[in-house]
Amino acid sequence: GEKKLAKIVGATNVNHNPATLEEYAGDMSFVKPIKPDYVVKPRNAKDIDKLVNLAKETLTPLVPVSSGAPHFRGDTTPGIGGAVIVDLSGMKKIIRVDRMNRVAMVEPGVTFAELIPAVAREGLRLNMPLLPRKSKSVIGSMLEREPVVMPKYHWDISDPLACVEVIFGTGEMFRTGAAAGPGTIEEQWAVGASQKEAAGPAQVSWHRLIQGAQGTMGIVTWASLRCELLPSIEEPFLVSSSQLDKLLELVHWLTRLQLVNECFILNNINLAAIMAKKFPDDYQDIKDSLPPWTLFFNIAGYEYLPEKRVSYQIKDTTDIAQRTGLEPVGAVSRVSALELLKAVQRPSREPYWKLRCQGGCHDIFFITINDKLPGLISAMYDMANEAGYPASDMGVYLQPIVQGVNC
Repeated sequence: GEKKLAKIVGATNVNHNPATLEEYAGDMSFVKPIKPDYVVKPRNAKDIDKLVNLAKETLTPLVPVSSGAPHFRGDTTPGIGGAVIVDLSGMKKIIRVDRMNRVAMVEPGVTFAELIPAVAREGLRLNMPLLPRKSKSVIGSMLEREPVVMPKYHWDISDPLACVEVIFGTGEMFRTGAAAGPGTIEEQWAVGASQKEAAGPAQVSWHRLIQGAQGTMGIVTWASLRCELLPSIEEPFLVSSSQLDKLLELVHWLTRLQLVNECFILNNINLAAIMAKKFPDDYQDIKDSLPPWTLFFNIAGYEYLPEKRVSYQIKDTTDIAQRTGLEPVGAVSRVSALELLKAVQRPSREPYWKLRCQGGCHDIFFITINDKLPGLISAMYDMANEAGYPASDMGVYLQPIVQGVNC
């Protein structure tokens, strides 16, 4: 009971106030709300270890939560009664940022709003999802395999996740990838190792067991993630069209030839929701002025010959766009490519962009191949109309992933 939990995390970190329990009972998804018995806030990995072992003895369901509200996917709410919420949002240590090896190591409570400036001080940046909310945990996002906006640096479906330390449900601590050893983490650092290789130990990619498991296999106490260099010059572009297949053809070549960093397609609803400053007036004006589909991409130069690199890449992208009958521009209607670039390199401003139009949202993320997209989108619109939901209210976001192999 409460005394045992308080002995592990301290009395001030155990909460069974009815209002607090109500907050954790449900989220913005369609999952049925179930009230937990307690909310506990561990302070470190030792606390988590003790909590998991106590839960093992008492057969208590644990529900790990690392991001702040609002929650959306039903994976932070109890599945049955008698559960204890393990709120990791207070574990905010940025353990290490390694510029040489382009890797960072963080605890579960570290959010995008906190990590972006910390890695920027070392000349690094994150390959991150499109405008995550400020309270979103970096580890939570990686474990959910949220798509990232730079397919050029997305080598594997699990990227940018590298290694994790996890307390499995058996109560055993396990480290995946290069972090497994030999030696402690500190001993590995001493010889120049950086916990960047995700696969292993041995021939098994253990991290894949934990990713997508929604906290059912164990609780992660820290993770390392691959970072990218901060560019010295950036040139963003927009390409709009009513023909999605033309934009997909352009995306295919931009990603295949590795010419661009950020690269994604939004329909006019999502783009207006992101860019509008005032609702509903601004939003409606921008939405009405935009073509149905807009591709955004960004060309970057780094430390060596940045201007030359950017100029040849602009020439190449312009040539490819012309072959597909499209034209990259700096602004479409009231949307500036530079303004959109600044927005997507930070977390979303408040209110969270997906909630601005209607005050609620439900994501249906899936992976497919480019050729099937137009057919799937028209099927989605047909189904929405059949159900009596206006297709004109549906935001669509297409993100090329894993080098543009799929979307």
